[in-house]
Parts: sequence; structure tokens; C-alpha cells
Amino acid sequence: MIRVLFVCLGNICRSPMAEAVLKELVNKDRLSSKIKVESAGTGNWHIGDDPHPGTLDILEKHDISTAGLKGRQLQPGDFERFDYIVGMDKNNIADIRSMLGQPVHPKIFRFLDLTHHAKDVPDPYFTGDFTETYELVTEGCTALLQKIKEELVE
Repeated sequence: MIRVLFVCLGNICRSPMAEAVLKELVNKDRLSSKIKVESAGTGNWHIGDDPHPGTLDILEKHDISTAGLKGRQLQPGDFERFDYIVGMDKNNIADIRSMLGQPVHPKIFRFLDLTHHAKDVPDPYFTGDFTETYELVTEGCTALLQKIKEELVE
């Protein structure tokens, strides 16, 4: 079983969007028995909250399920529970490393480093552009799923 944890600041925009998109791709490829996906935030402001309305709207527009998406905070035990801990931007990565006590570890990486973009995923909470974020998240999830599939074959 491969376990993926997406992490952003508040766990209401980018990371739950990535969680939902990757779950959709995993289900389409019939890999849900081999890949589990969750999300968390580095901050504690939105524990138990639904995703941002903009996140819900863009996912529903693309017929992607939002069932079960609830905000939670990154926990120290997450380092042991997950194979991939994927931050949406460089600040998330710094916070993840600090919170988990892991200055550098290959399982912790920035989301778009798997794509040709190699940049931060802009936070639509501040930019208001949920479409751009969705497009980048979809590209990143596709790249991550390909990486995981290659690992499953090994």
C-alpha cells in the first residue's frame, strides 16, 4: 500500500483539491486498493472544516467527488504513516520539515517538482484563481500517479 499525504497551509484549498483529484485518478485506474490519499494543513485554523467554496466549485465542475474532505492539521505521526508527504509550496515544505523533525528526507517534496514547472502551486485563497490551481494540481497528480505506478511495478 502506497500512502500519499498532500499538505498546504490551511487544508481548505490546494491540498484537499489534490487529494480529490488524485483519488479520482486512482479510482479510474482501479488502484484504490493499492494507493491511499489524504491531505492536511500546517496551520490549525480549519480543523474539521469543509474545503473552501472555490475548491468545492471547481471540483464539482469537473465531476470530482468531494466526499470526506475535512480539514486537519499535520501530525508528527504522519511521517511514519505516509510514503509521500507532498507540500504545495516551499513554505509548506519548510513547515513540514520543521513540524516532523525531518530537515531533509526523500519522501518530503514539493508537488510540482515532479513536473516540468518545478514551482510553487499558487494559493487560490489569496489569488482567487481556482482554475489555475486546478490545472496545476491535475498536472501534478498525473505526474505523481505515474511515479507511484512505476514504484508498484518494481
